[in-house]
This record gives sequence, structure tokens and C-alpha cells, in this order.
Amino acid sequence: MKIKFINLALLVIAAAVFVYAFFFYDKDKPIRYLPVYGEKSYESKNGKTDTVFHTIQDFSFTNQDGQTVTQKNFDGSIYVTDFFFTTCHTICPIMSTQMERVAEKFKGNKEVKFLSHTVDPDIDTVEQLKRYAIRHNVDAGQWMFVTGNKKELYNIARTSYLLDASQGDGGPNDFIHTQNFALIDKDKRIRGYYDGTDTTEMNLLIKDIELLLSEYHYKEKH
Repeated sequence: MKIKFINLALLVIAAAVFVYAFFFYDKDKPIRYLPVYGEKSYESKNGKTDTVFHTIQDFSFTNQDGQTVTQKNFDGSIYVTDFFFTTCHTICPIMSTQMERVAEKFKGNKEVKFLSHTVDPDIDTVEQLKRYAIRHNVDAGQWMFVTGNKKELYNIARTSYLLDASQGDGGPNDFIHTQNFALIDKDKRIRGYYDGTDTTEMNLLIKDIELLLSEYHYKEKH
């Protein structure tokens, strides 16, 4: 009798799971949501409290084709960003090769872009960046290498992307050298950090880009 009761209970549970899966489970819903990085604050309005997340500040740099690049270039897109310099012989070649691999995975996808900032703007002129971009088979519409004012480049690395915790003023003796990439969503929020020299981390980045895209697609449908 006890065995029959257990079997009946299992049958009822299985049926309940089937009903939920058939009628209520949303297969389009992301399996998980990526965290939002950076400090957050709370804003009260009309009796409702909203969370205000850290976002990337406005910027204006110049890309490998001599064109101005701003936040507007990334409207409607998520993007991966990093900081490098073309004459680096240690981590930067690995980072750029890994970024190239990720970019190839999303080639032609208008919702995914890539942004690489030089940390050595005196050497990395537009022409220098163009040569470097060609070596990495870059589609300039999807992957932009940018140069600009050193203080502005260093400031955005530290205060917007939160990719370098060191103190500095962007002066002649200041230097940033980080292998980390940041994943930025369509709302200009940081959603992940990844070691650009680590293949396993880059594989995770690819999966997280797909996950973030599914998050936005789900929101658009609902």
C-alpha cells in the first residue's frame, strides 16, 4: 500500500511539472540575468523608489578612419570595451586576438559592437590604429579603435568603465595597462568583466553576450 501511495504521489508531481512546462513555462525567458556593476543610488518619485545604476559617461574620440565616435554610435547595441596600445608586446596582442575571435562570432550582428581605446595616444595615431585594425580583420562599423585626449581616455577607463583602480591624472607619467574587458548593455550599464588573455573567460563572454541579447529580446516581446 505504501509503495502504491509513493508511486501515485510521483505520478501527481510528474503531471504537475508537465502542466507547468506546457502552459506556463516561457522558453524565451533568459535562464539567468547578468548583474549590474558599479555604485547605485535610489530615487523616489511619486511614492515609488527606483534604482539608479552607474552608467558610462558621454565621450567623443576618433576612430581608425578618422571619424568621431560617441555614445550615439552604440545606441541600440551592447558592446565590449578594452584598453590597449599597438606597440605592446605582452598582453595586448593576446587581447586583440581574443577580441577578434569574439567579434567574428557576432560578425554582422548590428546589436553587438566592440570598442578598443588606446592608452598611448601619442604613438597610436589614426594611421597607426588603421594599420592595427587591418591586421585584425576589423569591420570598422562593428569594431572601433579610438584615440583622443589622454586625460579623457584615462578618466573614462577609471571612472566610467571601472577598469583600473589606480590613481592617476592622465599626465606624462601616468599609465594604464589592464587585460580586462567590460561588457556594456544597451542602457550604458556595466554587465560583466572578463580577462582578455584567458580563453575560458572569452568563451564565457560569448555566452554572456548571447544571454544579454536574449534578455533584451525578451523585454521587447513582453
